[in-house]
Amino acid sequence: MRNIWLYIAVMSAVTIAIRLTPALLLRRPIKNRFVRSFLFYVPYVTLAVMTFPAIVEATRTPIAGAAAFVFAIFLAWNGASLFRCAAGASIMVLIVEGIVFSL
Repeated sequence: MRNIWLYIAVMSAVTIAIRLTPALLLRRPIKNRFVRSFLFYVPYVTLAVMTFPAIVEATRTPIAGAAAFVFAIFLAWNGASLFRCAAGASIMVLIVEGIVFSL
């Protein structure tokens, strides 16, 4: 039981250090265009890296997940709303899995 409290304390210290270090070191606004653009895209890249494996592995076959992903990108590129992209991807999974598992 004592180890659990040690683990929680170390986890808290690391989390606080990660969050406080930029605040303590960077007191001025960042003016470098490259760094600003890099920091602008970090949340989107992080979300994509966490989401993409789940998209492919959530279906019975990775082919259905990949097809749904490509179809959702196509819909989004052509201006579809988030709901239409999600609905289209879901329908694509049903179609591809229906084709794959009916063979």
